[in-house]
Amino acid sequence: MSKITGMIGRKIGMTHVYTEDGEQVATTVLEVGPCTVLQKKTQEREGYNALQLGFAPKPARRLKKPELGHVRKAGVEQGFYCIKEVKVSDPDAFEVGQVLTLEDLDIRSLVDITGTSKGRGFTGTIKRHGFSRGPMGHGSKHHRQMGSIGMCAWPSKIIKGKKMPGRYGGKRTTVKNSMVLDVRPEENLLLVKGSVPGAVNQFVILTCK
Repeated sequence: MSKITGMIGRKIGMTHVYTEDGEQVATTVLEVGPCTVLQKKTQEREGYNALQLGFAPKPARRLKKPELGHVRKAGVEQGFYCIKEVKVSDPDAFEVGQVLTLEDLDIRSLVDITGTSKGRGFTGTIKRHGFSRGPMGHGSKHHRQMGSIGMCAWPSKIIKGKKMPGRYGGKRTTVKNSMVLDVRPEENLLLVKGSVPGAVNQFVILTCK
C-alpha cells in the first residue's frame, strides 16, 4: 500500500519521557489522523499532485449546503473542522473517501510540524523582540519605552523593518526536524521531542522528511 508523507493532526499537550540513559526529555503528544480523502488534485487538471484531507469530524447539521455537497460527493455524510491539502507523488494510489490513519503515514526519524503560534495580542518591544528595559529607579523616565527610532536629518524617517511594538504571535510557524520519540498507531498518537506551535487542540500539519 502506498504511504503518504503528510497528514493533519492535533496538539494534545506536553509531557516528558525518559531515554534509556535516564535523561528526561520534554515531549509533545500529537493526535494524527484518521483523515478522510475528500478530493484528488492532479497535474493534468490542477497543475499539481495533492490530496485534500478532512480531519476532526463535524456534524452534518452544522454544514452549509456547499460544504455538505462537497463531502457527499466524496461519499461522506459528515463534515470536518479542518480541511487541508498535502502533496503526494501519485494521487491515483488513493481513493476518494478512503480513511487514512497513522499507519499510512511514512514516518521516519524526523518530521516537520506546521501550525499557528499562540496569539499574544499587541505587545511591546521587550516581550516581542527581547529588548532590554531601562533603569527602574524613581528618577528614571525610561522603564519599558523603546527609545529613539529614527534620525532627525537623513533620511528623516523610520527605516522599514524597524523592530517596534505590534501584534505578537498568531502566525503560521513551522518547526523543522522534530525528532519522533514514539509512535502508537492503535491510539493515533505520535510523540515528538520538544515543543510544537500553537495551543492545546490546535490543528497542525505533519510532513515526513
